[in-house]
Amino acid sequence: MTIIVANGEKPSAPQCIELLHSAEAIVCCDGAIRHLEELGVKPTVIVGDGDSLTAEQRNRYASIIDADPSTDYNDLTKAFRYCEAHGLDNITILGGTGLREDHTLANLGLLLRYAGRFRVRMVTNYGIFSAIGGTTTFASRAGEQVSIFSFTPTMRLTFHGLRYPVAQRTFAELWEGASNESLGDSFTIELHDKGQVLVYQAFKGQFS
Repeated sequence: MTIIVANGEKPSAPQCIELLHSAEAIVCCDGAIRHLEELGVKPTVIVGDGDSLTAEQRNRYASIIDADPSTDYNDLTKAFRYCEAHGLDNITILGGTGLREDHTLANLGLLLRYAGRFRVRMVTNYGIFSAIGGTTTFASRAGEQVSIFSFTPTMRLTFHGLRYPVAQRTFAELWEGASNESLGDSFTIELHDKGQVLVYQAFKGQFS
């Protein structure tokens, strides 16, 4: 598994720390190096234009900086491009939300964009975002808070294993699939048409 660390809220939840320590590779956006330094974790590579690094950091990490001065892509996109170029396709994003709401929206958009190319999810300090384009079953627990956001208003969805099931329903607004609840150790989101969906699973104790 490859971890991409973005420059949002510092990963601090136990689930995030465990992921960092079990990663096979850590791709760090340059602005997020401060998070890893505070956590005592060294990245495999630092990507970005380097404008967020101090002179001391540029010297310290010179051997692992993959500089990309392009202004056509943000740092998370550059991290995805690095992963694609190096055959890294099982990706978890940390630090992708928080601090800047506009960056959060942009990063969730990138999660949807790259879901077709990678096995990818975004883990925050509060839960997990997964982007899907086909019927998917999720490991869960009874009482887990779940939200489903359809980005294709004409797509029909069916929910199995959730407290508020629906059958072949379309969702015209993002809020319509929010705040559901798992009934057991798994649930399934069935897609009857082509489209994009974000599924959010809150960690225990969050939003309950």
